[in-house]
Amino acid sequence: MSDRPLPAGRRAARPHANHESQFQLLGQRRFAPFFWTQFLGAMNDNVFKIGFTSLVTFQAARFSGVDPATAAFLISAIFILPFVLLSATAGQIADKYDKALLTRLVKSFEIVVMLIGGAGFLLHSAPLLYLCTFLMGVHSTAFGPVKYSYLPQHLSPRELVGGNGMVEMGTFVAILIGTIVGGVGAGLVEHGAIVLAVACVAIALVGRVVSGRVPQTPAPQPDLRINWNPFTETWRNLKLARENRTVFLSLLGISWLWFIGATFLSSFFSFAKNVLSADPDVVTVLLGTFSVGIGLGSLLCEKLSKRRIEIGLVPLGSIGMSVFGIDLFFASHALPGAGHLLGVGEFLLRATDWRVLADLFLLALFGGLYSVPLYALIQSRSQPSHRARIIAANNILNSLFMIVSSLMAMGLTAAGFSIPAIFLVTALLNIVVATYIYSLVPEFLLRFIAWVLVHTFYRIRLVHAERIPEEGAAVLVCNHVSFVDAIVIMAESPRPIRFVMDHQIFKAPFAGWVFRHAKAIPIAPAHQDAHMLTQAYERCARALAEGDLVCIFPEGKLTRTGEMNPFRHGVTEIVRRTPAPVIPMALRGLWGSVFSRAGDAHWPRPVQKGVMSRLTLAVGEPIDPALATPELLQKTVNELRGARK
Repeated sequence: MSDRPLPAGRRAARPHANHESQFQLLGQRRFAPFFWTQFLGAMNDNVFKIGFTSLVTFQAARFSGVDPATAAFLISAIFILPFVLLSATAGQIADKYDKALLTRLVKSFEIVVMLIGGAGFLLHSAPLLYLCTFLMGVHSTAFGPVKYSYLPQHLSPRELVGGNGMVEMGTFVAILIGTIVGGVGAGLVEHGAIVLAVACVAIALVGRVVSGRVPQTPAPQPDLRINWNPFTETWRNLKLARENRTVFLSLLGISWLWFIGATFLSSFFSFAKNVLSADPDVVTVLLGTFSVGIGLGSLLCEKLSKRRIEIGLVPLGSIGMSVFGIDLFFASHALPGAGHLLGVGEFLLRATDWRVLADLFLLALFGGLYSVPLYALIQSRSQPSHRARIIAANNILNSLFMIVSSLMAMGLTAAGFSIPAIFLVTALLNIVVATYIYSLVPEFLLRFIAWVLVHTFYRIRLVHAERIPEEGAAVLVCNHVSFVDAIVIMAESPRPIRFVMDHQIFKAPFAGWVFRHAKAIPIAPAHQDAHMLTQAYERCARALAEGDLVCIFPEGKLTRTGEMNPFRHGVTEIVRRTPAPVIPMALRGLWGSVFSRAGDAHWPRPVQKGVMSRLTLAVGEPIDPALATPELLQKTVNELRGARK
């Protein structure tokens, strides 16, 4: 891609959608300077915060008026306070001005902030360090809307998951490096303050140099009039986010992850000292393990989602976070006592401590699987003209959730809860919150069910899946081989699909629940229920008019022989009422599986195909609705299927 700026709100050209690996983005100017700029900013945040937190926890005597038991939670709360106060304004600014210009201004501001922080370290001045913490929060508040609204302007839809995964991975690798530098610097009793001061200013300077290479990114709404009242604008941004229910609940889902992350990360110093009986160097190991886990989980998203926005990974992530959060509580109670603070070597020699590290690593890995699809979903479904303000609304919610996290942790600590008990409470709350969100937006759970079933039972090969349109109305037609045809198609589609299903299937407890929540359209033959048939056609027309995908199995029933039944005229009636492109598809490899009608005369069925058998979904060229006769569609689908059933 050339370095010329993209028009406001436009995504990158389609040729980049076929990149072999998300790592290739690091060689392209549209991504690399931005990536390293945010990487250095995240690193500097953590060099400063970890250095400050470590000093006041383990060298409290050098800082008058600081309570080491609650200092970590207070530092976290001060850092996120600007997100509450200024996110609304930052979102407007990011929508109104070039994001490259804003990036450079933010990095210049970071240099000034770190000069204040450096003075705080050298003078052992808690007020200066708390001021720097607040100003770094202002820095991150200003950069947040720029950071997440930049990507959709430079990446294609198929690059969005990989790009977000790279950013999340980079952020947590930066956290790891910043944690190490901050922890090591704080551990140098004689010269630690000088090391931290120099490191913070130097990283800020390098970040400013790198930001100069970020390409122009024109404002999506340059004529926007900024409302400088943060309270009314915050309320307006939240209302803007609520216009799309799925986007708003995704924002809440991300904010909940920040609640969990803030609870765990802010507790690590006390957890290491009071539970693990370990020194500050072990905190670096804990934070490093957590960072590597979430970074790896973020990178895995592109592979597991096949380079599309796979929200089925979100429930998988929330399940993993709760499982390993609960196990961390039990692992913490199995630790032997120690008469002194353990160094890294002693800590790693104890087998029980490896269980703690495994729990932290896996909890973080599932956190990565949880967060990346949500960020990509928000970016893809938000209007380009106010995407930055949606991100600002997310930052507001994140900060509120993190403040509540800090208050909850301080309250539970004051009530006598141990750090492992706080971890347990958080993991159990995660189950409650996840259940609530998925009950409000079943799309997440449905995609998860489809993803798990399909990837458990089959190895799927896609042929020209890019022909399923990523936006706009279309009618999908497919052969009907098994009871899971719709679930297979649902799992492999880049978008939700409105399936036209026989009304009888809605009577089955599980299948009925799945397809009702998937907004499937029940249909019946005219001789059974003429009114339902008419309603089905009307609902299909409304769905297509709203730009949805509608999928129908024109055979009307499952094959009992493996060969296709004659196609009926339902699809013709649908496109006659609302003309839309017709996309023929064919499933190969399902005949003979336990979900097909092969061997119906015998029970148990003589299944020829077992778990992880090969399956193909082939997609044909779109057909003009005026030409989409049942005969042509059946001939096309039959050719796509080929000899393999």
